[in-house]
Formats: sequence, structure tokens, C-alpha cells
Amino acid sequence: MLIVRYTYMKFTFLTFFAILFSASFAQNGIIIKIEGGSDDISGLTHTMTAPGSTVFDVPFIIENQTGQSHQWVVTRYKINVPTGWADGLCWGHSTDPFGGTCYSSSQMSANPWTSSTNPNLLFTIDNGEYGKMKPQINPADDASGQAHYRYYISDPGSGYSDSVDLIIDYTASLKPVKDEVSVSIVPNPASDYISISTNGFENASLKIIDILGNTVYKDVISGTKTILTSNYKTGVYFVTIDQPGMKPVSRKIVIRH
Repeated sequence: MLIVRYTYMKFTFLTFFAILFSASFAQNGIIIKIEGGSDDISGLTHTMTAPGSTVFDVPFIIENQTGQSHQWVVTRYKINVPTGWADGLCWGHSTDPFGGTCYSSSQMSANPWTSSTNPNLLFTIDNGEYGKMKPQINPADDASGQAHYRYYISDPGSGYSDSVDLIIDYTASLKPVKDEVSVSIVPNPASDYISISTNGFENASLKIIDILGNTVYKDVISGTKTILTSNYKTGVYFVTIDQPGMKPVSRKIVIRH
């Protein structure tokens, strides 16, 4: 069951928050929505019940209606998160077929944490376009409680322009029994793309390695990921999925054009 409530907070600042961060102001023209939703929740709070103990995504749309182009970055601030919980995040342009750049929980260990300002990873969102921000939340199996995250939108080197809060309610007694680990890749042989479906992996390392041992693709995966292969040379490749504490899984694929 999904529960949504909105709490006005754009111009409300807690004392400790004011110490940690300089004052920020909502910027007219930034619209934040839950993907598939119609309500603008910029500066508000999205509250939901965790679907289980395994990792799940909460996709947001960040629309640019400011009249200018921006290269926004995302800052994640953990306000109150139960011990043992982990979170990742993907951030990219709406047209990015890979879903943008994804960051694992180990890469986001700082609090607050900000996505990369490396010029090679920044992307431009023109007026009328939008970016996709997808937090990946992984509740600890035995840690019931409520997690409170805040996500800020800003231009690199400037103050925060807007924000949205995410509150997750999780009851450990409701967690399902974890399924066995499995990996499937279709189509195989492939030409234009492959779809990798995993079960039992959470923010695992994903690599595609060519026959010479060169890594041609690297990312993290939880659930299903589609990868374009039209630019790969015809030949044999190996898909490896590795998660700490688990035996790595490798699958051979063939690319044919």
C-alpha cells in the first residue's frame, strides 16, 4: 500500500539544519514530481510504505521551467535513517537510455553527499526538459522504523535551488522471504540491446568484459537493467555480477550485427 502526504517546508528551517547548511530558497520554475504523478511536490514531502526488505526505487521527475538551461547536481541529506539501512541514487537526463549515472551506497557514505561535478558527468537540462532522479532504498532486514531523506537540486557551486523530502515507513515483520539468486540475459545472441534481470542482488557491481579482458561497461544493478549494445563489436562478452558476501555470477553473451 502506498501512502502519500505532503508537508509544506520550503521556507521552514530547523535550528540544526541552519547550522549545517546555508539558507536556500525555492527557485521558481523547478517542478518535482513522482514519476507518473501530476502533483508538483517541490519543497514538500513524499511519504510511502516500503514494499519489503529488498532494495526498491523511488523515481522522481525534475522539470526545468526556469527559462534557462541548467547542469543541476543532487545533494542527498540523511535526516533520520535507521542503523543498517543503505541507499543509492541514479541521476540523469530523461533521454539517457542508461538512466544516468548511478551511485552505490558505498559511494554515498558521506552525509550530506552530492553527485559528481565532474564535467564529463554533468549534463544540460534545457528549459522545458527534465531529469530523472531515482533514489534506491534498501531497508535493513531487522531494522523497523521510519527513514527521512532530503534531496536538494542545485547548480554546481551555488546555493540550493529546491528540494523534496522522502519518508519511508518500514515494518520488519512484513518483509518477504528472499528469493534465490538468479540472473537472466535476453536476447542472447543480441544486436541492439540486452536486458539483464537479477533476483537476490542489491546494488551489485555489474561489468561487461570483452574476450580480451577489457571492461567495456560498468554500473550497479538491482532488479532489471537494459543496456544498449549497438556500438559493441561483434564477438563474445562476459557479464559479471558481484556483491560482497556472495559468490560472483558470470554469464556469456554473444553480440552479432
